[in-house]
Amino acid sequence: MSKVNLIDKLRNRGLISYITNEDNLNKLIENSSISLYCGFDPTDDSLHIGHLLPLIILKRFQMAGHKPIILIGGATSLIGDPSFKKKERIFNTNDNISKWTKKISKQISCFLDFNSESKSALLLNNNTWFKKINILSFLRDTGKYFTINKMINRAAIKKRIIRPDQGISFTEFSYNLLQAYDFFILNQKYQVELQIGGADQWGNISSGMHLIHKKSQKEVYGLTTPLLMQSNGMKFGKTESGTIWLDANKTSPYKFYQFWMNIEDSNVYYFLKMFTFIKITEINKREQENSFNNQIIKDKTFLAKSITSLVHGEEQLLAAERITSFLFCKNIDDIKESDLQQLRKDGIPSIQVYNIKDLQDALVLSSLSKSRTQAKNMIISNSISINTKRIRKNHIFNNNDKLFGKFTLLSRGKKHHSLLCW
Repeated sequence: MSKVNLIDKLRNRGLISYITNEDNLNKLIENSSISLYCGFDPTDDSLHIGHLLPLIILKRFQMAGHKPIILIGGATSLIGDPSFKKKERIFNTNDNISKWTKKISKQISCFLDFNSESKSALLLNNNTWFKKINILSFLRDTGKYFTINKMINRAAIKKRIIRPDQGISFTEFSYNLLQAYDFFILNQKYQVELQIGGADQWGNISSGMHLIHKKSQKEVYGLTTPLLMQSNGMKFGKTESGTIWLDANKTSPYKFYQFWMNIEDSNVYYFLKMFTFIKITEINKREQENSFNNQIIKDKTFLAKSITSLVHGEEQLLAAERITSFLFCKNIDDIKESDLQQLRKDGIPSIQVYNIKDLQDALVLSSLSKSRTQAKNMIISNSISINTKRIRKNHIFNNNDKLFGKFTLLSRGKKHHSLLCW
């Protein structure tokens, strides 16, 4: 990718929400290689899909010859970013933050190149400098550049202040200064000229630019990505329900794959532009062809495969495809025991069974039926399958029904499944 018009390319793919002084930033990245950074607070043991867009932008900048820096918020995570949160975060212990930092750092290392000479990605932790700071010096040398008037008028803060049931603590209120100081330190020590983040970080990013201008008289830049929103209007975040994690132990690769397979059709080409690295001309061509040939499932599958491979790798993508084929295409030949373990974890409902009388009993225990009478009618109507094979009469389970001696897939129709774990 050429450095020229990189910002235009990002915008054309829907990756930019806000940007400062675009003309000057364009000239800067056209004529030189820059260092840029994005911060991630380890407030849990995994990143989630809401973090993907900043990581993809870092990757695109690195592909264009620039140096990405990841800043782990070992110090700021002790405080918690209040930006657009409805209530104060639960404070985390130093031990947890230390463990989570290692896990998140490992996740991030899969997205960027840390061995490419001058543009190698760099991983830092802001606890390195905050643990040395004297509170009085910080208030005197940094706090004096910020007025309470401006700070309380930031949208993220104002929303909390006007809520008498919540309000905002001084602890959270100070977070803005801490992130601003991060940008200042990175500019001083690593010549970072651009900070990126989600759209909810705009206030924190602009505070960093303000501090650098006041203390060093330098121009630096900020760029934010759109926030990924759930169908209920809530952003994808660690504290909201329905979180899709990047850690395979929290969200299995199969469930991750199925998330993208089940997005609304209207988002497919939008997400192809944002999350994949295929040329935008090809995406536009796919979208145009879909209007004539209705190939939305084909393109949705391509999206799911691309993002699953990016996050989990080819091996786990193949596992997700095998499970999908097993459940929806009735292909049992290629399924592996590890695939069924994925299904058991969070792919479909499962029950531990020891002694089941018959198929009717299993249907009731698995909640696929409300009663034995209803189960009997389902079987007679040819809507029940065991390991993808239709069953037309009541059935007594035997060892041949147990895949790998452990699992039996019980299905009602095409979409309702339960995994019996013997």
